Amino acid sequence: MNRIVDWLSTNDDKVFLVVNKRWRCKPLDLILPKITHLGGATFTLSMLLTLIFIFSNDVRYWAIDGLISLTISFIAVQIIKKAFGRKRPYLKLPDVITVANPLKDFSFPSGHTTAAFSIAIVFALHSPILAFTVVPLAMIVAISRMYIGLHYPTDCLIGAFLGTISSILAVYFIYV
Repeated sequence: MNRIVDWLSTNDDKVFLVVNKRWRCKPLDLILPKITHLGGATFTLSMLLTLIFIFSNDVRYWAIDGLISLTISFIAVQIIKKAFGRKRPYLKLPDVITVANPLKDFSFPSGHTTAAFSIAIVFALHSPILAFTVVPLAMIVAISRMYIGLHYPTDCLIGAFLGTISSILAVYFIYV
């Protein structure tokens, strides 16, 4: 078990540094710090509530499932963050490139990635054609979290997993 943890830790740092430092270019510097907000509370809640109040068709029910999924995933993220207490990469590694006023709470798992996947997968499950748009967008949110120096790859992978599980629960096991 220790070997697995050591391997994950070493490679987590390596992949993080590739995304955070070697992928630097002007287009990504402009786009990714904005795209990262697609997984934030303000955007996700506003979008879902807007869809719930504007639509009266299937989209409304999908948005309700999205809100349920988002709630489940938020609770899971808060519990896991407190249980693991992992420091953010910019607090552990030298010379990490980050945004102004970076978050100071715990890193594991990525809440933005979890939120993005918890909504994207709900919509993909209801309308598989949307998967070609919403899943890559959620993946870009995950990459943006590393690019702006706030999360390790495993933070984002586990966030994607949690978001996917919460989506499955919301769509198939919780009836509204």
